[in-house]
Amino acid sequence: MTETALAPAQMQNRGLRDRGSKENQMAEILDGKALAQKMQQELAQQVSELVAQGNRAPGLAVLMVGDNPASAAYVRNKERACEKVGMASYGTHFPTETTQEELMAAIATLNQDERVDGILVQLPLPPHLDSVALLNAIDPDKDADGLHPVNLGRLVRSEPGLRSCTPAGVMRLLAEHNIPLSGKKAVVIGRSILVGKPVALMLLEENATVAIAHSRTVDLPAVAREADLLVAAIGKAEFVTVDMVKPGAVVVDVGINRVETETGSRLVGDVAYDAVKEVASWITPVPGGIGPMTVTMLLYNTVWSYRQRLGLSHTG
Repeated sequence: MTETALAPAQMQNRGLRDRGSKENQMAEILDGKALAQKMQQELAQQVSELVAQGNRAPGLAVLMVGDNPASAAYVRNKERACEKVGMASYGTHFPTETTQEELMAAIATLNQDERVDGILVQLPLPPHLDSVALLNAIDPDKDADGLHPVNLGRLVRSEPGLRSCTPAGVMRLLAEHNIPLSGKKAVVIGRSILVGKPVALMLLEENATVAIAHSRTVDLPAVAREADLLVAAIGKAEFVTVDMVKPGAVVVDVGINRVETETGSRLVGDVAYDAVKEVASWITPVPGGIGPMTVTMLLYNTVWSYRQRLGLSHTG
């Protein structure tokens, strides 16, 4: 396997749990929160050792525009995570009326800033801004979100490069639990450039046989039931129901949706968790599954870029 920003442990081919053994048993949990904490501790140790050797701290710049409350919460989480692992944070909060030219100039400055190893533009942006042009303006080697066309091309070619954070988090979580992928049937529901397409490519890289399903797929439930590994990334609350899951399948829920209840609101994924956990062998919870891994892979990417830029050897 070629060296990439995501370098999972070797998979142990111990096989998916036998379907018959799943009777009266609930799925085991793919705990993203626990793995994220473990990885952040490892990153903090790496950074501490490198700084003690006289190197500067890795630097991440997050650009946020406007007053979207969800975006503000995400940015705060990222800044706290940076502080936790000893990274420098160079975030900038721009007012809603900021122009495209002003943001392009800010990105150009960060591209040249030797203290900065990762740059991220927090989405969504106000409607007058061209997010694609802004993302494409980021130096590919500082593209902490792994969304630049150059990095997506590197993924297609299985070349070293920064990987999209959420799909990379999925792969790292599967590797941590030694979920076998080689030769297995994987179905990804969702075809976005953020998750669906890159995670399909990453699964293919691990020798899974991959199908991408979407809103135009004929008999989507039947396609989903063929999966040994089912990845739900469609952005619809509890879209994947128990009749869409093969007994013993591994189910990864990338979605996060807020639904109203009689007592307020709660977060749910794209999978009907309570029912599906009764038939799956492994499942990610929402919250506490892929969400924490996404933030952690952002930190991982920044440290990977930092080591690359300083000519330091890579670990893990």
